[in-house]
Amino acid sequence: MEPEQEENLEEQPDTIEVVSDQTTVLLNLEDLIKNNIESIEKLTDELKKHRQMFSDAFENSETYRDLDKKVKEATKAKTSTREQILNQPQMQQLKVKIREMNSDLKDKKFSLSDYLLEYQRLANSSEIQGHDGEVRDIVNTAKVVKRSSKEKKSK
Repeated sequence: MEPEQEENLEEQPDTIEVVSDQTTVLLNLEDLIKNNIESIEKLTDELKKHRQMFSDAFENSETYRDLDKKVKEATKAKTSTREQILNQPQMQQLKVKIREMNSDLKDKKFSLSDYLLEYQRLANSSEIQGHDGEVRDIVNTAKVVKRSSKEKKSK
């Protein structure tokens, strides 16, 4: 065998070992994620049952039901008054303005998120100093969501 071929043979086990380690880590991480998802789903189901038991305890009390009925009547009167106030022209204008401002705020926050991710990537830093001199940390978040049934069928 030529010396060059012997070198290649010596390097291969290390490469295979690194790939194997990465595969093991990936599989362990995937298993950890799946176990956490399963645990969250079980805990959510258990939580629903306990919330229902909690709610049932109130509904089984006659005193609570009577007071709840009175609250509903008061709420109905409050809602009626609220509608009268909301139907005033200046309130309609204010409602539209608030909706527009909320939309603008959401757009600005989304843009800021994109800018921060790019800044973090380029500057290799997880903090940024604002115009006011205050240093702020850049925080990334991630979440997992179920696919819709349409997406499952198409893949």
